[in-house]
Amino acid sequence: MNPIIEKARNIRDVIRYIKKFEGATTVIYLDDEIINSSLLPSHIRDIRLIHDAGLKVIIVPGARKRINEILSQSKIDWKIHNGCRITGPQAIPLIKMAAFDVSNTIMTALAGENISAVIGNWVKARGKGVLDGIDYADSGEIESFRIEAITNCLNDGLIPILPCIGWTATGKPYNISSLQLANEIAISLRADKLFYILPDTQFNPEEYNIPANINLSPEFNMPGINLDELHEFIESNKINSTEIEETDKNTLPKKQKMINLMSLAEQACQKGVSRVHILNGNIDGIIPCEIFSGIGSGTMIYNNDYGGFRPMKLKDISAVLSLMDPFVSQGMLLPRTKQQLAETIDDFMVYEVDGGIHACAALHLYDNGQQAEIACVAVNESYSKLGIGNKLIHYLLNKAKEQKIPTVFVLTTQTADWFEKLGFKPDNVSSLPEKRKAKWTPERNSKVLRIKF
Repeated sequence: MNPIIEKARNIRDVIRYIKKFEGATTVIYLDDEIINSSLLPSHIRDIRLIHDAGLKVIIVPGARKRINEILSQSKIDWKIHNGCRITGPQAIPLIKMAAFDVSNTIMTALAGENISAVIGNWVKARGKGVLDGIDYADSGEIESFRIEAITNCLNDGLIPILPCIGWTATGKPYNISSLQLANEIAISLRADKLFYILPDTQFNPEEYNIPANINLSPEFNMPGINLDELHEFIESNKINSTEIEETDKNTLPKKQKMINLMSLAEQACQKGVSRVHILNGNIDGIIPCEIFSGIGSGTMIYNNDYGGFRPMKLKDISAVLSLMDPFVSQGMLLPRTKQQLAETIDDFMVYEVDGGIHACAALHLYDNGQQAEIACVAVNESYSKLGIGNKLIHYLLNKAKEQKIPTVFVLTTQTADWFEKLGFKPDNVSSLPEKRKAKWTPERNSKVLRIKF
């Protein structure tokens, strides 16, 4: 593809997403390994950029490493049970100090970017108590948030920072999970986006069971999966264990941590968060690339209108012609005009993501519905790697089945192998309906492939 055309598409994506997400509430969890990395200044700069673009940002910093350091320096023992830190009563002042220390690191970094932030005691909590004979001591559960106070900060252009500490009505502090905190504040605010920024977030198929209907990017991310697909993934990767102990030296396996995180993402989307993004914080620029592009750069779980197939509209014609242009240049598609597309608009389906058209195809009917042709198949190169082309063809085949069309054919010069993988079989030109056969030329010599139901 011409590099200018590709650059123009990227710029259009950015402009479209800036408009779409202006005023969107975005919760960002920053893992403490990322906070302690050399990339923190770059991530903070990107957070400033998305804040300047009109997004409302809340930050929840992870503090486990800093808490470990301070407790170790003070020679205070602890253990982790079911993901919760259990300590004696002398530890909570130090835990609180560590949590606010990390939050201050974020606030200072934001100040360096001329962004005002505020750390607040907006979390109401209660003690976990004794469960199955285990006293969870100063580990707490989130009860509620001071939503009005947080909303006022956001409306004033401030970035609220939530340390992993909650308080009872009498002012007693409890240590709470930063991951759970990010999840629950996003749910309470009905956030548009929830970001989990951590190291090593890839889903390598050598480590995970990847269901056949989920497509991985070349970087082993899942760029767009819905709740049904997410649930199937979680069920396929459950670790059979009634109890997993975790200490500083014996941490949860990485796979179990990621499955736990995916379960949090599922919960968030089920309870109203539009999209959850899991990003590799070891990559510079990962945040704006995820927000301001259709395909993103990480794993995204969505609960509603991210993307899908729909009938083409008149307003889509220019975008569809632009999508088809590279394939016309390569001789894979015949050129079409706006008028031709308008005349057959009822035959076309498009794949739309956040207002951008990234795939199209037509289902033309012949002989009173005795045959149909799938034509004009064009898929944005990035989306073809995610299996959108396959899904589009299956979508049209199912549509043909619903209309009780007994057979569907395609004509192709360069993609016969792909169609054969989808179940099409080679056929003769003589099998084409007369109206379509009249348009076939020996100069182009398109191959005929057919599937029968």
